[in-house]
Amino acid sequence: MVHRPTVPFYSPQAKSLTVGEVYEHYSGKQYRVLAIARHSETLEEMVVYEALYGDQNVWTRPLDMFMESILLEGKLCARFKQVDLEMAHADDELF
Repeated sequence: MVHRPTVPFYSPQAKSLTVGEVYEHYSGKQYRVLAIARHSETLEEMVVYEALYGDQNVWTRPLDMFMESILLEGKLCARFKQVDLEMAHADDELF
């Protein structure tokens, strides 16, 4: 009989992401979160996301890196932030 490690529950940080929602990278490009996954060897939490531009490539990134703040032009900013699409569409209607 093969012993398999117990897979831990997802962290509160992982649960704070909304699968299916759009997140914007600090560069301005947008991505849709497809899933929260685990690395098969380390069990590290990963974010699976799809580019909403170009060839719509699918990417994966460690959750901690997806959620981290980075230093940009001397200011801390989120690497990814959730986009409120309703507000974005409301802004479009103003013009």
